[in-house]
Amino acid sequence: MIIPVDETNLLQAATIHSITWKESHRAFCAPDFIEIHTPDRQRDYLNAKMNRGTKIHLLVTDEKPVGIVSVTNSLIEDLYVLPDYQNMGYGTMLLQYAIAQCADTPTLWILENNTRAEKLYRRMGFKKTGKKNSITDRLDEIEYTL
Repeated sequence: MIIPVDETNLLQAATIHSITWKESHRAFCAPDFIEIHTPDRQRDYLNAKMNRGTKIHLLVTDEKPVGIVSVTNSLIEDLYVLPDYQNMGYGTMLLQYAIAQCADTPTLWILENNTRAEKLYRRMGFKKTGKKNSITDRLDEIEYTL
């Protein structure tokens, strides 16, 4: 079941965001930068996004929150599934849900080294647009659209 994130479940969503963000960024971010991404910090991050109009959604299975995704107009972000629940179709489920929430052509950005995400997005029909954002001098973020 996918439900909206609000003040009652924001910390659950933030905890998922914290755990999965740390796991997905550990290989290329400094340890001190990784560790500041606590559930409290990510709660503030998600709350600020919601205050700007972003809709955040929580995937709950067997009464346990296991994943999140956010949508701002047609921009899909923050697609995270807890490590123990990856490769079970939950990322696909969240992405399909997010696509249906988009006001226009679904768009997303991924780090160029995130091959697992790229595989999911390509399988769902997303293609590179050619746009890039430089994150560091060695890492770019690549735009994809459906």
